[in-house]
Formats: sequence, structure tokens, C-alpha cells
Amino acid sequence: MKIISKLLKTAFAFIGTISIVLLASCSKAGYERNTIRMSITSEPDSFFPWNSAAADTAAISGNIFEGLMRFDEKGTLFPCLAESYEISSDNLKYTFKLKKGVKFHNGADFSSADCVYTYENLAGLNGKTARADKMHVVKAVSAPDAHTFVVELKNQAGGFLALATSPILLHDYDDNETLPIGTGPYKFKEYTLHERVILEKNENYHDAERSGKIHNIELYVMSDENAALSALQSNQIDIAQMITGTNAKALSGSYKVVSHPQNMVQILGMNSKFTPFADENVRKAISFAVNKKEIIDGVFDGFATELYSNFSPILGEFYNDKLSDVYKNDLEKAKEYLKKSDYADGFDLTITVPANYQPHVDTAQILANQLAKINIRCKIEPVEWTTWLDKVYTKFDYEATVIAFAGKNDPAEVLRRYYSTYKRNFTNFKSEEFDNAFNRAEAETNPPKRAEYYKECQAILTEHAPAVFICDPGINIVMAKNIDGYTPYPVAFYDFTKLYFKK
Repeated sequence: MKIISKLLKTAFAFIGTISIVLLASCSKAGYERNTIRMSITSEPDSFFPWNSAAADTAAISGNIFEGLMRFDEKGTLFPCLAESYEISSDNLKYTFKLKKGVKFHNGADFSSADCVYTYENLAGLNGKTARADKMHVVKAVSAPDAHTFVVELKNQAGGFLALATSPILLHDYDDNETLPIGTGPYKFKEYTLHERVILEKNENYHDAERSGKIHNIELYVMSDENAALSALQSNQIDIAQMITGTNAKALSGSYKVVSHPQNMVQILGMNSKFTPFADENVRKAISFAVNKKEIIDGVFDGFATELYSNFSPILGEFYNDKLSDVYKNDLEKAKEYLKKSDYADGFDLTITVPANYQPHVDTAQILANQLAKINIRCKIEPVEWTTWLDKVYTKFDYEATVIAFAGKNDPAEVLRRYYSTYKRNFTNFKSEEFDNAFNRAEAETNPPKRAEYYKECQAILTEHAPAVFICDPGINIVMAKNIDGYTPYPVAFYDFTKLYFKK
């Protein structure tokens, strides 16, 4: 059965509650082609990179902060705040030569002191609290001079350069929570809770070729798709993102529509600390009971790629394409596996979902209908995004959830979520076999061998089913026809430097 939410039924209804701030911003001056306005679906959780977990926030903050390295739309890595780098013959020491003349948005000079400060905090060196588990491989950092930064690793790590995209923070500044200061092509200007974020062009940006073409970027918080569509049609915003396939198709004649996969993995996450899910037979039963095509058609209007592990085919050489037949929708097999468990008669299940992401709510509704066929009785619990982050992502206080993992450029960042001791392993998946394969992949510097280890990790995840891996949802962007330059990336990133008005 195809689910059509109330959002889709009333997508073109007039919404009379657009905020006063949004209306006020549409003055004549606002349309002198120096401002682009875009909707965002969720409230920023924190502009301080070390405190943020939301993909939408990272997509914005990537314009404010920069790392030693950066990536392009194909995922290829390039030096950014680093001018160049050298790797020692034993692959344990990375020496970065830093760009000169780079300034933070407050006018402070960028130097190796900022790199030392950032990496000591990320890796938990010299008595500091580790801010990023992914940096556990860092043994020591040093700064021979103001424009040289050296990182020593505990062991070889084939993906370290991808980690070097982590934002560099100003070493003597402690107010990034309220006024984020970076070196990026756009500066933070204003944030009004529940309303909007404003960025402005960094006129002193260090890379003239990547300098923004638009002076102001205004981002309006609109979790309701109706509000975004109404604002777009009344010229109050220029770009509406995360639009459903049905509405994108309907608007394609009057607006420019860009559709692309997101390198994102939507899952039904099953908390193994919830007693039924401690039994792998139950997890396998649910994996057979879920009809992914019904979700893709009913929620995403066909604009999604079916997945079989916590990996999207966008990651190319690292993707394991041998897993599609492991859990084909089969109710009889689902019932067989349930009979092998202590829950042959089914059980009650609460699915906690972030209410601001309608596709996840709709997916949960379809899943409830599908699981009812094997007598798993689902209650859907929609919660605010901040509540979901606290309850599910941080405290692991839930039974099941529907969420989508933001895409990453490095396979390790994708798969680390299931590592036994990872603090964000909210499915509580524990597998020595997986951990060992992951460790081998992280230490491997030969790309083909590294890829094989990551494929092994995917196969282990699929076999043991800590989650049902549903799809990579396609993202639909609808924009005014006079806007160009929108560029999809394999990670959550809005590259505002490439946007411009066509003449």
C-alpha cells in the first residue's frame, strides 16, 4: 500500500504563517541578486563542530570551517589549509606545510598553533578530553614552526588524510557555540532560533578561485514541506530542499529540479539492549519481513537506492555488491526465524522517530504495517530532534528507531558506528569478528586490500543484522530557474561558493 502523507496531499496549499522575519527580508534590496535564500528542514544542533551531530548543520558549517584537507564533488581529497603534505616511508608521520596569509573571520592569523590545539582536543592528547573517536590513531602532534604541522600516528591508517578534513579551530577562542569563527569562504552573521541562519561572504578568503559569488546566504528553518513550497512559489525563498518526489515532479516545469543520491543510509536501528533484539534470530526475522521497495515507492516516490548494508554504492570501490540476496522480502522465512527465538508469538515494539523528518515518520508507519504480519505490534513515538539526539543517539534509551546516517567520504567513518566500543554505537552491536575486520581495514595502506576489508565489514553487518538497511534516499532540490551552480557532494555539504544568479 502506498502511503501518501498529509504533506503530499496539501503540498500546494497556501500557508499563511510564514514568519514575519522571512516576509520582512523580502525587501527590494533583498533581491538585488546578492542574497540567496534556502529552506533547511531541521534546527541547527550546534555550530561548534565538536558538539554537532546533525547532517544539516554540518552541511552549513562546512562553509564556515575548514580542515587541512578538503574534498571535491567526486570525493577526491585536496590540500586546503595545508599547502602541501609529505608522508614518511613508514606511513606513521604526516608533515603538513601550511598556507601563509590565511586569516580567521575575526582577523586572527592562522598558524600551526591552531592545528596543535585542534588535534590535541580531537585526539585527547596532553590531558585534553578526546573530542573525536576517529582520531584515536593520533599519537602526537607538533609544530616545528608557525607554518609546519606534524602528526605522528600510533599505527598505519590508510584513511588518515580523509580525517584531516576535520575543521581547524582558532586556538585562543572559546565562543564557537554562539559565534563560530573559522577560515571558510562564508562567515557566520546571525542565527535566530526557529527562524533562520545568515552567512555572509568572507571578503578576505585565502583561495580566490573558491571565493563565493553571492554575498549573503539566508537559511530558513522549515520542517513543514508545505511552508517551504509556499515560500518558494511566492518568491520568498529561492531554493527549497528535501522535497518529496511527487512534488518535485509537479514543479519541474516551472522550476529547476536537481535529484541525486545522498550517500546516506536510512535504517531501522534495533537496540540490542532491548531484550528481543539481543536474539539475532529476531533481528533476522525483521530483516526478512521488511519490504524495502514498498518503502522506496511509498515514501520516496521511487527516488531512492535500495541498500543491503550500512553503505551506499556511491562509495564505489569500497562498496560490497554481493549482498543483495541475503535478506529478500520473505514472510515465511521471517516467521521461521521468529519461531527459533523466544518470541514466536511476537512482541510489542516502540519505534522512536524524529518528528521533523517526515520521511522517517512515514517509513515507520509502513514498517509497522509490515511487521504486524509477523505479529510484532509497533507503536510509533515521534519526538523532537533534540530529544532524539539525547534519548536515542546519546543515551541509547530506545527500542527501535528510523534514522538516516549522513554520508561520509571515508569508509571508516561510515562503519565505525558499529564498532563495539564506539561511543555512538547506539544499536549496541558487539562483534569481535567485525571489530577485527575494521581494525585491519584502518591499518591497511594498500587501497585494494583496504577495500576488501571494508567489504568484509559490510558482509558481517548484513549477516548479523544490527539494523535493517533500507535505502539511500534521493534528495530533491527545487529552485528558481535563474539560479545555477548547485553541486551535489558525496557527503552532507551545501557548497554555497558555487551558487550564483544567471544573467
